[in-house]
Amino acid sequence: MVAERSRVRRAISLTGQFAAVDDDQTGEENLRMMARLTGLSRAAAARRAGELLERFGLTDARRRLAATYSGGMRRRLDLAAGLLGEPEVLFLDEPTTGLDPRSRRQLWEVVREVAARGTTVFLTTQYLEEADLLADRIAVMDRGRIVAEGTAPELKARLSGHRLDLVVADRETYLRLTPRAVHHDPEALTLGIPTDGSAPHVRALLDELDPTGTGITRFTLRTATLDDVFLALTGTDGKEPARV
Repeated sequence: MVAERSRVRRAISLTGQFAAVDDDQTGEENLRMMARLTGLSRAAAARRAGELLERFGLTDARRRLAATYSGGMRRRLDLAAGLLGEPEVLFLDEPTTGLDPRSRRQLWEVVREVAARGTTVFLTTQYLEEADLLADRIAVMDRGRIVAEGTAPELKARLSGHRLDLVVADRETYLRLTPRAVHHDPEALTLGIPTDGSAPHVRALLDELDPTGTGITRFTLRTATLDDVFLALTGTDGKEPARV
């Protein structure tokens, strides 16, 4: 990093949280300009821009000003610009922030395609569903420190893979069971308790938590999510956003 900075710069690319495109240029002009800045000739820059416009589904909008693009189109254009130099490692900083669900899923497909072509994608996100769907390996950060690392199934296994959501009868029962829970909803008197999901364990857990049969009014068994993992690892005070 210190001794061979120029080689590092050629090997990596960064796409930040906000699209860094020139609104006064067309999509094609944005890519051709960036290609020229990376050192490509005019002809090579035009070819590369055309390839990326087609790859990212922007060919029909190539001559429109970037200012007229939707949020999802701007993000795809920004990501295309980051791939002009064919980097070995691509850093994506919260690439889907602010996008609607359809645009977010479209960008997920692009990220999958980039990774499938051999580029290492280093992605930060506050959407744990996104990490679950895209990442081969996940690191969970809390207040600037990595507190867990592994595949999504490995991290979920820390919570036995499933969660038993309980609706309790009163505030007293809610407070009594709170220390056992990884999910809390005081308004609805609902708690989530880790379980392996098997019938024997669920029955034993209900008997243990509610020996009189009067404290729990309803329960639902659900698969543990990365949200559950994050809350279990970092607490639920909400002082810091999830970073994975």
